[in-house]
Amino acid sequence: MSVFSLCACVTTPTANPQSPQQRDGSYHNVVPRAPIGFLKTLAISWKFLTGKKENTVPQMPIPVQALTTAALLDAPDNSLFRLGHSTLLLKLDGEFWLTDPVFSERASPVQWAGPKRFHAPPIDIDDLPPIKGVILSHDHYDHLDYAAVQRLAPKVEVFVTPLGVGQRLIAWGIDPARVRQLDWWDTTTVGGVRLAAVPAQHFSGRSLTDSDRTLWASWVIMAGDLRIFFSGDTGYHADFKTIGDRYGPFDVTMIETGAYDLQWADVHMQPEETLQAHLDLKGRWLLPVHNGTFDLALHAWSEPFERIQALANARGVQLATPVMGERLALDAPHAGATWWTMQVER
Repeated sequence: MSVFSLCACVTTPTANPQSPQQRDGSYHNVVPRAPIGFLKTLAISWKFLTGKKENTVPQMPIPVQALTTAALLDAPDNSLFRLGHSTLLLKLDGEFWLTDPVFSERASPVQWAGPKRFHAPPIDIDDLPPIKGVILSHDHYDHLDYAAVQRLAPKVEVFVTPLGVGQRLIAWGIDPARVRQLDWWDTTTVGGVRLAAVPAQHFSGRSLTDSDRTLWASWVIMAGDLRIFFSGDTGYHADFKTIGDRYGPFDVTMIETGAYDLQWADVHMQPEETLQAHLDLKGRWLLPVHNGTFDLALHAWSEPFERIQALANARGVQLATPVMGERLALDAPHAGATWWTMQVER
């Protein structure tokens, strides 16, 4: 969770009363999340501003492998490249896909304040090849970047979103014919890739006045025999088992592991819950995301990697931790280096 997801900006009210998830103009989790309340929000915001420890950001640059257009075009099918936070570049069925593309310097409604990147993206938007589809999980600033959407728009064939998020894109000038909005358990096919929006336990909003006016979702991504899971943001919930039963086993699960805190435990998982979600999903390899790029919580920036690695080792779970920009073969993953322990000297 980020305090800056509550900052004001232009809002786009949406209504999909046919959705079982929507009541009284707002979307709801299966299990209602605990209300934070004004005083708790104020206390958390104050701690973010005055009580942060130095270890919440790296003290030296983190390693990044630069990417080129040629390298991406030459990459085989079933490739994944972490570009930062929850932004993943996938090559599936000969086409490229992006999840939650955030390329701006800050995950914030303004670029002079808010969480700042620890590292530059491994590739600039201008150097990306044509993108078959962008998959969005929800509309918080660290997952939906207005500037990135505007720059990506000329090279993206389709944007696939939960209900209401697509309305934001249309309000930003994206052609409605290029936007597909799905409710939980809906599916769509783009080229050779099938997508299913599945439940998540989270919330939405880009201002103080539009809370939960758009839906949030996790995504099942299927290309040929390959099955992968992208969590977006979510707390732990019972439907992980349902998703695993319906769509699993998964070759790779990309699950949030970062920006957690017991103060907002129902909307962001602790690492122990991330591991359990992976097991519920019947995952083979776990790729922890939502970490390593922005300071969005109170824990040390490297803690998510350290905790999930220890937990995975203890349970015999195969963990993939590629460096930002490093290729991961989704059909034959590798563990990767413990790169968070070897920051680059300036």
